Amino acid sequence: MKQVRPKKNLGQHFLTDLSIAKRIADTVDEPYSDIPVLEVGPGMGVMTQYLVEKDRPFKVVEIDRESVAYLNERFPRLRENILGEDFLRMDLQKVFDGQQFVLTGNYPYDISSQIFFKMLDNRDLIPCCTGMIQREVALRIASQPGTKAYGILSVLIQAWYDVEYLFTVEPSVFNPPPKVQSAVIRMTRNKVQHLDCDENLFKRVVKTVFNQRRKMLRVSLRQLTQGSDDAPFATKRPEQLTVTDFVELTNWVGSQLLCANTKS
Repeated sequence: MKQVRPKKNLGQHFLTDLSIAKRIADTVDEPYSDIPVLEVGPGMGVMTQYLVEKDRPFKVVEIDRESVAYLNERFPRLRENILGEDFLRMDLQKVFDGQQFVLTGNYPYDISSQIFFKMLDNRDLIPCCTGMIQREVALRIASQPGTKAYGILSVLIQAWYDVEYLFTVEPSVFNPPPKVQSAVIRMTRNKVQHLDCDENLFKRVVKTVFNQRRKMLRVSLRQLTQGSDDAPFATKRPEQLTVTDFVELTNWVGSQLLCANTKS
């Protein structure tokens, strides 16, 4: 069976350590052991070989045609469940006919943030997401307020998911080895069904203030509204705010925008 050549333009780094592949595959078992699993970017199936043995519906999505052909030959029983598509363009409602599923994979590093933003947009479908990403991004997602790594991804993901940093993976277990360390994380939906604010404005506020993260909020908020000196947490910087603080700040910005629209 012809090996697949890792493609730089797709950000492919194939995991070669089987023990680590199995450890990552087993992260899908908690806390949801009975719902379907979707693996993103299986490559040559190093994780797939362990996931396919689990007693639950399972599909993979792979954009690389060479990898799809390889997977069809290696896993003939999976052929109807190998989706040769771009995950970022997929309608996730159709993958398991509207049923919830666990998302997992050795995610391409250059699009991992986009994958997680899509997860957030489909959070009612994805109660759990596990997998391997660049360690720096994993630390960012799992970081707490008051730390340098705390940022947009931290707030937006932690608003809806509980994050676990599971373990670090060294570059030497990949072909080709990446120039950075990797990490495996698990994100599990929390009990929040609705934020107590305008959720679209919440995202806008978070992104706006973190784009000027070194400035106090009274400065960065001027892009959204006037009179920002009176804002809650006006003298703080964005990394000092919790998710709850951002909800309060969003409500304040919303009230300011409403007043401005009423006057105009």
